[in-house]
Amino acid sequence: MDERYERQIVMPEIGAAGQAQLRRSRVLVVGAGGLGSPVLLYLAAAGVGTLGIADNDQVSPSNLNRQILYGVRDVGRSKALTAVQRLRALNPEVKAIPHEVFVLRDNGLALVQQYDLVVEASDNLETKALMNELCVRAGVPLVWGAVSRFEGQMGAYLPGHACRSCVFPHTPAPGTYPTPAELGVLGASAGVIGALQAVEAVKILLRLDKPLVDKIVLWEGLWTSFEVVTVERNPQCPVCGTV
Repeated sequence: MDERYERQIVMPEIGAAGQAQLRRSRVLVVGAGGLGSPVLLYLAAAGVGTLGIADNDQVSPSNLNRQILYGVRDVGRSKALTAVQRLRALNPEVKAIPHEVFVLRDNGLALVQQYDLVVEASDNLETKALMNELCVRAGVPLVWGAVSRFEGQMGAYLPGHACRSCVFPHTPAPGTYPTPAELGVLGASAGVIGALQAVEAVKILLRLDKPLVDKIVLWEGLWTSFEVVTVERNPQCPVCGTV
């Protein structure tokens, strides 16, 4: 094993077998922005073998306070292609695949089915709801997150457990809720939630005990508080319900 992973391999929860499992794993990250940047960097550094990056946007100057994959010279460039270059420079052992697409219902299911796990790191509620639906349909684990100002939240879905729609069954129409551009976000806030998403992704890939299922983590940065809220699977959930 490459010595780059020695600090992980020495951990009994990972070891050589776990590192080999990470190398075999395939993770799709939807959104290469404020949340996606730390997720992708940490998963690449951890040695996750294949990372898909789904984002059809270009880097803008307003991204640079929080989207740490990019620098000034990347402004105007494709986020997905730029992210691939950055990840390959960080860890050449990782296969980084760009998907320069806006994930929709008609193309998303086939994309999700190519991966072992999806990390939802978008900045809009429509994509969050869609990725939850697609992962439930495909039976693919999902780690989702959201961030705003000095706060954020995250959770995970595994088949048989509560999905995101059990908690948020209705998605507001576009234009009826404030956008991240209107609310603002501290870059480090995105780093906190993105790092937690990366940890959760590794836990699920390695099938470690106590994944964050049937729970939501709420983080408030001004008061430096964490709260874990227990949720229940809704039998009448429009996405994963059984009735």
